[in-house]
Amino acid sequence: MKLCYQMDEKYEMIRMAAREFAEGEIKPVAGELDEKEEFSVSLTQQMGDIGLFGMTVPEEHGGQGLDYISYIIAVEEIARVDGSQAATLAAGNSLGIDPIDKFGSESQCRKYLPDLCQGKTLMGFGLTEPNAGSDAGATSTTAVKEGDSWVINGRKTMTTNANTPITKGSIVQAITGARPDGKPDYTCFIVENGTPGFTLNTMKRKFMWRGSNTAELFFNNCRVSNDAVLGNPGDGFKQMLATLDGGRLSIGAMGIGCAQGAYEAALRYSKERIQFGRPICKQQAIAFKLADMELKIELARNLLYKACWLAENKRPFGKEAAMSKLYCSEIAREVADEAVQIHGGYGLFKDYDVERFYRDQRLLQIGEGTSEILRIVISRAIGC
Repeated sequence: MKLCYQMDEKYEMIRMAAREFAEGEIKPVAGELDEKEEFSVSLTQQMGDIGLFGMTVPEEHGGQGLDYISYIIAVEEIARVDGSQAATLAAGNSLGIDPIDKFGSESQCRKYLPDLCQGKTLMGFGLTEPNAGSDAGATSTTAVKEGDSWVINGRKTMTTNANTPITKGSIVQAITGARPDGKPDYTCFIVENGTPGFTLNTMKRKFMWRGSNTAELFFNNCRVSNDAVLGNPGDGFKQMLATLDGGRLSIGAMGIGCAQGAYEAALRYSKERIQFGRPICKQQAIAFKLADMELKIELARNLLYKACWLAENKRPFGKEAAMSKLYCSEIAREVADEAVQIHGGYGLFKDYDVERFYRDQRLLQIGEGTSEILRIVISRAIGC
């Protein structure tokens, strides 16, 4: 298959705008937000103000009408400075906005998308449960039809953006019956915060992404109207798989951004740190590390951009999304680890950004499909 994409001036303008915002607004407060485990409404709304939410949503629904590579570049640039704000942005777009844009009714799109696309509100995506992570089929949350409404019972966990001051609600997958083959029938619902029977708890003491919001969702006879169904009843599993494919591209972008930020920090430090009478970047052992880091990032970026090109051109991209997420997240791990090594003992202190990059990369190998699950996805795609 012939692949041809051109990184034209439009993409460089998006990259520079996102980078300027990240450097000017996020970087000065990233360490403090991380230390306090504090979600920033202001930064989120500012990201909305400069058009980073709803980038791929059509203009008639309040979006920017841009392509997927534009969005991925924006996520990459925010992650280059701070994983927490990148997580808010990536989850807000790929998990909060994208399912409504792709599967929502016209009334749902008009109700939710304009504010979501402006960063005025956020939406969570409730899939993971205490006993249903990699085994998504172990979902136990249920929704029972009663007249013109549904009654939801169950629990979701580790849901990004679900309990912030500007969160509108969460998209929640629940079992709504059984298919003829005995397998569960899944449906997704848009459940607004404040709905009776729906309570939330913000999860604290995280190792990484401490400036983003992670929450548990509890449903106790939570009643929603039939209008809360996303798309059609029974389409939940298909919607979830499609959402994860797109989400994996944004996690890949976070991996590249994290790796880029860690690499740049290591390169700067290596030019300033003097040992044996010269900067350590002049020592072959360090120079080769930096060369390998640059090589790995470039390879990862090209793989991710190819997957985005496939998605944008309506080609199958599930395998490439899995490959991109897997490779980019593991490159983030390798580069962040070497960046700390280049910093030596100083890399273990919070005075240096590389310490935060080292922590933030760790979730990338777990969220949106663990590295182990993604290898299963890829092996099945090649017929194994």
